[in-house]
Amino acid sequence: MERVFSNSISDTSYALFLLSLLLVFSSFSSLANAKTHNHDFVVQETKVKKLCETHNSITVNGQFPGPTLEVNNGDTLVIHVTNKARYNVTIHWHGVRQMTTAWADGPEFITQCPIRPGGSYTYRFTISGQEGTLWWHAHSSWVRATVYGAIIIHPQEGYSYPFPKPHSESLITLGEWWDANPIDVIREATRTGAAPNVSDAYTINGQPGDLYKCSNQDTVKVPVNSGETSLIRVINAALNQQLFFTIANHKLTVVGADASYVKPFTTKVLMLGPGQTTDVLVKADQPTARYYIAARAYASAQGAPFDNTTTTAILEYKTATSKPIMPSLPAYNDTATATAFTTSFKSLRKPLVPTELIIIFSSRWDSESTSAHQKLVLETPIRGTKVYKLKYGSRVQIVLQGTNIFTAENHPIHLHGYDFYILAEGFGNFNPKTDTAKFNLEDPPLRNTVSLPVKGWAVIRFVADNPGTWIMHCHLDVHIGWGLAMVFVVEDGPGPLQKLEQPPPDLPVC
Repeated sequence: MERVFSNSISDTSYALFLLSLLLVFSSFSSLANAKTHNHDFVVQETKVKKLCETHNSITVNGQFPGPTLEVNNGDTLVIHVTNKARYNVTIHWHGVRQMTTAWADGPEFITQCPIRPGGSYTYRFTISGQEGTLWWHAHSSWVRATVYGAIIIHPQEGYSYPFPKPHSESLITLGEWWDANPIDVIREATRTGAAPNVSDAYTINGQPGDLYKCSNQDTVKVPVNSGETSLIRVINAALNQQLFFTIANHKLTVVGADASYVKPFTTKVLMLGPGQTTDVLVKADQPTARYYIAARAYASAQGAPFDNTTTTAILEYKTATSKPIMPSLPAYNDTATATAFTTSFKSLRKPLVPTELIIIFSSRWDSESTSAHQKLVLETPIRGTKVYKLKYGSRVQIVLQGTNIFTAENHPIHLHGYDFYILAEGFGNFNPKTDTAKFNLEDPPLRNTVSLPVKGWAVIRFVADNPGTWIMHCHLDVHIGWGLAMVFVVEDGPGPLQKLEQPPPDLPVC
């Protein structure tokens, strides 16, 4: 990762002072109705049967997927995790801002040492200024293959959605299933140096669906009443695969993503990278029948193996008994459809896009590319344990460049501790002389995971207003082990809500 330029402005500017006051007042106003939710998570081995075979899978409280956490904006979560499994584990609350509570973020060996077998740790954090759908998952090796669940954040009491209240709500969590122990799969790949075996199935709420063997009876049903509108929350919890998602004969009106509202737009197909969430409104305006909900791979890496199966659930109109209608899905390599979807997102309200940038980076990852101001000539990735330090209040722009010199593909890049604005994306090498004109500074979407286009680039911005140590990485888990990750260290600010809290007494030790 190369530094391009740096100017200097006051870290304690008047704007940041006003922002601090706003945070204080909003915190006081939300405390009146805020609740504290206590949960116990027991990580343990559980017999789980899929595809005719039974495996001792790692689960939380014996559930696969794990428990869904429902809260209101402003609520606090206290989650006591006990590890009764045979592997180290941590839990990451994906997309939660973790304002001054980096000790609760969860990535192994970044903000905490793992919870050893037999150990425990209590995560404590407050949901602040976020509404919509997030999720939680293990952040240790491939334990996340089966250790994950949803976080549903409702508006504060007395507030409503910025769209007509739906008649019903449903949750769709997409996952991957190996007919093997996922930890053995990644360990074998590490031992041989080869790519790990691809999954044997995709799942919806833990079930593969009736296109797979031994899976017909457990296919997930989503009930709807004719003429009514449902809010369906979609999460891609897959380990290594972007997924196309659709419902036969129904339009999907996108209203939110990554716990931020967006300007509604209608589409037939969603494309979610691992880590991303999308909230859609679906009106049951079709003839009374049963319609397949389906997801399968968006596989952008030319020639690379992938799981080419399709997972299904059923959107079921009341009284319908017919055979489900199958939707058409994009071709596995349909980058045009993926791009049309990812570039449709815009913030619902005019955002405060950071300007007066003091730091700009070019992120080369594993590419040979033209950065914002210079040619990056290093073609071989270098091992390193360095972090990049940011002063509190830094306004940061990152150019993510994905023109890989070997096998290029779409990368879902996730930044912990922050939401960021996606200003633009494109193909080829980023050209500062022409591509900056494409920046959307009026209503760019606010996300925590960006889909970096295959053989392309994306530009994101955020204000470094959350002190702590924050990893940014590709959410294709196989790529983390290959080094597609880096860490920011954001320094404390001067204000009362701008300092990292002291580590809790039960923080695990290495």
